[in-house]
Amino acid sequence: MKAIQIVDLSGPDTALREADLPEPEASHMLTPGSGVLVDVTAAGVSFPEVLQTRGEYQVKPPVPFVPGSEVAGTVRSAPEGSGLAPGDRVAAFPMLGGFAEVAVSPEFLTFPLPDELDDRQGAALILNYHTAWFSLVVRGRLTAGETVLVHGAAGGVGTASIQVAKGLGAKAIAVVSSDEKERVAREAGADEVVRSDGEWREEAKELSGGGVDLVLDPVGGDRFTDSLRSLAEGGRLVVVGFTAGSIPEVKVNRLLLNNTEVIGAGWGAYVISKPDLNREIGAELGKLIASGAVRPLVGASFPFSADGATEALKLIDGRGATGKVVLDVG
Repeated sequence: MKAIQIVDLSGPDTALREADLPEPEASHMLTPGSGVLVDVTAAGVSFPEVLQTRGEYQVKPPVPFVPGSEVAGTVRSAPEGSGLAPGDRVAAFPMLGGFAEVAVSPEFLTFPLPDELDDRQGAALILNYHTAWFSLVVRGRLTAGETVLVHGAAGGVGTASIQVAKGLGAKAIAVVSSDEKERVAREAGADEVVRSDGEWREEAKELSGGGVDLVLDPVGGDRFTDSLRSLAEGGRLVVVGFTAGSIPEVKVNRLLLNNTEVIGAGWGAYVISKPDLNREIGAELGKLIASGAVRPLVGASFPFSADGATEALKLIDGRGATGKVVLDVG
């Protein structure tokens, strides 16, 4: 099969090569003997792959390896009792190996792809939307009627978080850095949009009537303290990642002043040993898809080649991506 490998740790510009590799077996490192074999039609591209080209991600396979954590495609084979059959359209999370014509995923991270979503949207579904649900609901305890401030609101996690929040009856305020990203955030369903280079903290407090209930932050960096200051009494700041590069520090006296919380949301590490939770999140997102609340935004697609994957990673690395970036595989 054709695949794209990371062959060294020189960064997204130079680390990728095409390879002709044996197809994987219908087993997965998390579920030996019970993996779902998927003929891949689209592969999602995300910030972790950028980090992997530099050896900076927590998952560090020896090079060369095939990156790619999420795909859409059709089932070639599935374990008995999985509810999946050959030919079914699915969204799947193989963790690694997604930049290939065939991938293998754990049964509990492989979900039927509804007719409402195309294959590119399927490749945008698991990492971003499961992260959004986990961050907002499982960790952030979001309820209907609350207000969420979403940083990085035009990116994959950001647009997913806006849609999940709206689908749960919350109000979403998006933080963006450009006119184009404002357009994307509004397309995702944001109620209000504020600019990251402006007085976004004061604007968010005014728009929410004194402070937001929850901040979702996949960016980090120097805006973290102002995020804390934007919270209402009892508000929660959910830390999802650090795409800005720097890891902020918090003076805990700020948490005392207004009875606020800082909460970590590490989706992958938490859910990987909890099959039932993955199935539960998948079912809840299925309801939001059926209601029309969840419609993944695909911002850019690239051909399935080393050059195409390189351009996709460079777009993400340069913070120019909006919505989900995908590779068209089949």
